[in-house]
Amino acid sequence: MGRDVRSVEDLLRVLDGVFAGGGDRWGEEGAGWWDGFYADRERGIPFFVEKPDENLVSYVEGGPVAPGRALELGCGPGRNALYLARAGFDVDAVDLSAAALEWARSRAEAAGAAVRFHRGNVFDPQAVPLHGTYDLVFDSGCFHHLPPHRRISYLALLDRHLAPGGHFGLSCFASGKMGSEVPDADFYRDGALHGGLAYRPDDLRRIFADLTEVEIRPMRDEPADSPHFGEPFLHTALFRRP
Repeated sequence: MGRDVRSVEDLLRVLDGVFAGGGDRWGEEGAGWWDGFYADRERGIPFFVEKPDENLVSYVEGGPVAPGRALELGCGPGRNALYLARAGFDVDAVDLSAAALEWARSRAEAAGAAVRFHRGNVFDPQAVPLHGTYDLVFDSGCFHHLPPHRRISYLALLDRHLAPGGHFGLSCFASGKMGSEVPDADFYRDGALHGGLAYRPDDLRRIFADLTEVEIRPMRDEPADSPHFGEPFLHTALFRRP
């Protein structure tokens, strides 16, 4: 008999267990799934292209985000991290998948871009030792794979690492376009996240209410010959910490 819950983190770990056995794509159990996902680099996955998100480019080029320290959550093969490094940012990038980071490092070496890549669960400070605050925290595709209870961990991470006056940028599944629309409680009944969670603009405003909204909009649909990545099944958002 276990009676081990005496803190919020203990409770979060118990809730993580609801999604064990294939439903976890955000913790260490999910690392193998993502390694398999990235094993074949020739698959026609939209975000395998070496292009930065169009919204990230808009924030940096003539937008409100100036070069500084940047942290990317769930960097995958590194396309956004490399863009930020080339744009003059000092970049840390985190991902669970060793296969994704091997690809990202090879891209960075070929591009001559300096990025510090870290493998591990970003919610575990011992696995991913991040230090200080960042002027930009950016997430393209990580947030919508988190179960509802891990939003608590996500907000705590922003509280620790987003600098006053810093910006938080996000690209996530858009309600009505991609991702599961079921209520939060149903994920715990099912023990699965059904491929990821869809979000409405008002959901994002409510979750990140402690930050100041700069913009929330659909991602622009970029043509194949565009230098930027853009898919209309995603929402983009930019917030600023007061």
